[in-house]
Amino acid sequence: MNKQQTRIIVIMLAIALALAAFVLLRDRAQPATEEPAEHAEEKEAAHADDGVIHFTPNQITVAGITVATAGPKHLDTFIRMPGQIALNEDRTAHVTPRAAGSVRDVSADLGQQVRKDQVLASIASADIAGQRGALTAAQKRVDYARRIVATERTLWEEKITARQDLLKAEQELTEAEVARDTVRQQLQALGAGGGSGDGGANLLAIRAPFDGIIVEKHITLGEVVGADTRVFTLTDLSTVWADVVVPARDLDIVRVGTTAVIRSIASSTTAPGKVSFVSSLVGEASRSAKARVVLANPGAAWRPGLAVNVDIVTGSSDVPVAVAREAIQTVDTLQVVYKRVKEGFIAQPVSTGRADARFIEITAGLSPGDTYAAGGSFTIKAEQGKGEASHEH
Repeated sequence: MNKQQTRIIVIMLAIALALAAFVLLRDRAQPATEEPAEHAEEKEAAHADDGVIHFTPNQITVAGITVATAGPKHLDTFIRMPGQIALNEDRTAHVTPRAAGSVRDVSADLGQQVRKDQVLASIASADIAGQRGALTAAQKRVDYARRIVATERTLWEEKITARQDLLKAEQELTEAEVARDTVRQQLQALGAGGGSGDGGANLLAIRAPFDGIIVEKHITLGEVVGADTRVFTLTDLSTVWADVVVPARDLDIVRVGTTAVIRSIASSTTAPGKVSFVSSLVGEASRSAKARVVLANPGAAWRPGLAVNVDIVTGSSDVPVAVAREAIQTVDTLQVVYKRVKEGFIAQPVSTGRADARFIEITAGLSPGDTYAAGGSFTIKAEQGKGEASHEH
């Protein structure tokens, strides 16, 4: 074997050794790269199976999620009925002149707040002029009769006339006073008072019967109005009525004195009240009756005509564990509450019981003192759905 053959054999052996070393290193390296991937999958599976929907405190704040504590609550159970705010007719007046005449002055405007006895308008009335003239004449007859009585008493005391003349004069004075008082009362009944003033013998001042607001105005300067013309409608909005439509099946529940809660459909405004009236008649077509709730109205927030829901309270109870109604979500046909844990929230299946407008009883699944997502729980549900979808892929 010459040197050239020996060199070729050595080169071939070196190549073979290099290939063997490459294969050996590749086989050793392959498990090392795959093993962490297997561990990662196992870790991801463990992360998916722990049931935690991860939220940091900052994410909770940004998402607008509010956390509350489950615990004992007082619940008022109720039935809900439609209603509408109406004027309190016991505190609403349809103001009329009570005497015909021509409008001389209008000092009240639509929507104006007025005080009791404030002058709203004035009219010139022939009837008022006639009554005041009659009152003046009656008063003069009284004055004349008093002078006659004084004269007759002096003559009787001096034994110049008989007592019978004095008694007759006193009777005529009494009759004159009765006639004067009758005319004065007629003027008072018309709202003109007992005097002859009020700006003129023929002027009648139309006054507010109580404190309130002008909600209707049907009078203009110079027009002629009748005695029964409705020139103003005045109402006291410190209280209003909530008219309620009560189905016949619920008439045994809705009774006078029953507590109710009025809820505005247009906003979140609520107010308590009590049923003050339940109609004895049931509508033939509607098969329902009308009920009424008297409602305090500070600031005139409840405007007549506003549509409302009326919750008639049917019972009250204290429960050991309750959560906010908006905390309840449905996941895979199960009712859940998102219970707060260190890493975020978990969907805790619960059983529910009694409820009112704000809270719902939890009969199983939560204990007093457990914290949960009260507001914004739908955000957590959406995040949970995203996580389940990613695991399926």
